[in-house]
Amino acid sequence: MHILIGSDHAGFDLKHQLKDHLRSLGHEVTDKGTHVKDSVDYPDHAHAVAEGVSGSADTVGILICGSGNGVNISANRHKGIRAALAWEPGIAALARAHNDANILSLPARFISTELAITIVDAFLAGKFEGGRHQRRVEKIELANE
Repeated sequence: MHILIGSDHAGFDLKHQLKDHLRSLGHEVTDKGTHVKDSVDYPDHAHAVAEGVSGSADTVGILICGSGNGVNISANRHKGIRAALAWEPGIAALARAHNDANILSLPARFISTELAITIVDAFLAGKFEGGRHQRRVEKIELANE
């Protein structure tokens, strides 16, 4: 699977730990920044990931900032993006199963590396259930027209 990953300064260390984990599983990972620990504006990296994921059925994204909220809000401004903030694996799995989420947002200041890995694994293992959820996902997209 191709995974785009991005973070601000608060998510920098966690991003690198997740990249190592994802690559060890055989995933292709593209880092959309930040590449420094200095303070940066999270929307820049969230937009870069969202633009890469939008319109690509074979690519998902992972975004990380202090709370996860800033990158999540920024990514969801893009057509075709369904970013989901998760702080435990069950939420990540449901985001894929019920919302067809294509970007996972993580709160670096509130979860451990071990928990983040478990959340990412649950997100990547999840599959969209379709059915009644398809109708709801289609209604989300109406807001972007």
